Amino acid sequence: MIRIREIDHVVVRVRDMERMRRFYGEVLGCLPAREDLQLGLVQLRAGRSLIDLVDVNSPLGHKGGAAPGAQAHNMDHVCFRVEPWDAAAILATLQGLQIVAGPVERRHGAEGFGPSIYVQDPEGNTVELKGPPERA
Repeated sequence: MIRIREIDHVVVRVRDMERMRRFYGEVLGCLPAREDLQLGLVQLRAGRSLIDLVDVNSPLGHKGGAAPGAQAHNMDHVCFRVEPWDAAAILATLQGLQIVAGPVERRHGAEGFGPSIYVQDPEGNTVELKGPPERA
C-alpha cells in the first residue's frame, strides 16, 4: 500500500506570471522559494508545500500544450509526498494494479531534490509520487 503523508506541490500553468506571483505572494502570503527562469518556473512556499507556477510560453510550459482556457487545463499535476518511500515496492504495487508508471527520476519538490514517479489517474490527470529529499 502507498501511504501519502501530504501534498508536496501543485503545478499551475499560467499566462501572466507576474499577476499570478502577486496573487499568491501578496494575497495569499506565499513566499518565494526557487526560480528557474530558463525553464519558466517559479516556486512559492505555501506552508510546508510548494505552488509551482509555470509560464505557458516557456520551454517547460510548452510541454503542457495550449494555454489555460475553455479547452485546456491550467493544472499540470498534483504531487503527493509518500512515506515510507520504497520505489521498488511502489512500482510493484502499481504494476499489480495494472497502472503504468513512469521511471523513478530525480525531481525538485517542497523538501528539495529527491526521487519521484509519475502516474496517470483514471481521468488522465498526472499524479506525482514523491520520495524523501536527498541527504546533504
